[in-house]
Amino acid sequence: MKTYWNKLKSAAAVFAVVAGAGALAVPAHAQTGKPIKIGEINSYKAQPAFLEPYKKGMELAVEEINAAGGVNGRKFELLTRDDNANPGDAVRAAEELISREQVDVLAGSFLSNIGLALTDFAKQKKFFFLAGEPLTDKIVWQNGNRYTFRLRTSTYMQAAMLVPEAVKLKKKRWAVVFPNYEYGQSAAATFKALMKAAQPDIEFVAEQAPPLGKVDAGSVVQALADAKPDAIFNVLFGADLSKFVREGNTRGLFKDREVVSLLTGEPEYLDPLKDEAPNGWIVTGYPWYGIQTPEHKAFFLAYKAKYNDYPRLGSVVGYSTIMSLAAGMKKAKSTDTEKLITAFEGLELMTPFGKVTYRAVDHQSTMGAYVGKTANKGGAGTMVDYQYFDGAKYLPSDAEVKKMRAAP
Repeated sequence: MKTYWNKLKSAAAVFAVVAGAGALAVPAHAQTGKPIKIGEINSYKAQPAFLEPYKKGMELAVEEINAAGGVNGRKFELLTRDDNANPGDAVRAAEELISREQVDVLAGSFLSNIGLALTDFAKQKKFFFLAGEPLTDKIVWQNGNRYTFRLRTSTYMQAAMLVPEAVKLKKKRWAVVFPNYEYGQSAAATFKALMKAAQPDIEFVAEQAPPLGKVDAGSVVQALADAKPDAIFNVLFGADLSKFVREGNTRGLFKDREVVSLLTGEPEYLDPLKDEAPNGWIVTGYPWYGIQTPEHKAFFLAYKAKYNDYPRLGSVVGYSTIMSLAAGMKKAKSTDTEKLITAFEGLELMTPFGKVTYRAVDHQSTMGAYVGKTANKGGAGTMVDYQYFDGAKYLPSDAEVKKMRAAP
């Protein structure tokens, strides 16, 4: 990884490449408007591994935008609130940001149940909301509405990327483990449905759904082992993942058994595993040390220069959330909700992962994900044999989306 940093230090300074920041610039004398206030709500205390880098990514984007002159003659101002991992607190924070702080837009959320609460709030208030991170499909499909857009690759999209790799394993008996809340339930249901369609003879012989943040790893691992599956689909993340991996290694759950795992390749969750990091798991993630595209190099250099640290996936999501808002407001020439909706439908912009488009039909962005395998190298977890999967190729058709949105 140090070698990668050294290579990047010799690269040209290409800050303006990412998100077309230079295109947002206006002359200093034109900056006469009041700041654009972005009201951002998230589970900072509950999910610091992802959200501390996420906030840094947002702050970097705000700094770049303001240094370039702001948007439409106005600089960005970021107002963040902690939702305490509670949907009710998230809605109350949104109310306060709109009524007291008079923010121009709402953004954020990490946990899917909170994302859904804010999605409904945006609908009721007819107020623009950009969901940066929550992954449940309902945000843009079953519960989707004209006021909500979503940046991150959804559970359906990531599961659809993993299923072809899972089918190649030619394993019949599968076990599933997931956190028992909206994201985990959505991911498990999607994987099972897509696998049954691709491999009709598949059997799901065990299912464990511990509460988020409260996994009894010993019991979960033993229950999975007792079912004697050929392969495991894992959706646990964060501290739950660390406990699951530790117990699984101790009890031999992963020995001679294939594992397909959502999110495990993200440095937020892979790095803490250290010498316990598994080998050969098929994962989605973020191999920041090996992405050679100009837009990612520009982002990496800017992030490293500001924080003297490497970015996590949260950093990319936070940065791209703010850059999406900037691009949408520039296109709309306004922060008015209706004008922003029109601008965001079909909006294209450059992110550290390349160009993404917000689809008009469902307001889902086409941001993709990296798929590869885990490898324990020198006592550290890394991703190997990875490639970027374009999200546009893993989305349902317009007709399917309209059917899901019409369902009661």
